[in-house]
Amino acid sequence: MTYSEAIIKRLTELCDERKITINKFATLSGITQSTVENLMKGKTKNPKLKTLHKLAIGLDMTVSELLDFPEMNESVFDDE
Repeated sequence: MTYSEAIIKRLTELCDERKITINKFATLSGITQSTVENLMKGKTKNPKLKTLHKLAIGLDMTVSELLDFPEMNESVFDDE
């Protein structure tokens, strides 16, 4: 698993749990829809901390909570 794949999996799960679309997620986060789509499609391989912070705020959580999940904590990531 790559870092990008782990982030995509986490964001997809959180959006599904909250029943929000990518468009709604972008609006809640204050990020353009294209930026969120690029991240979710794996075109953005290394999102900036600032982007992760905005995404976390959009999900009403901290960056720490956003990144605290098994795939992130227990994986050795493949080089991208």
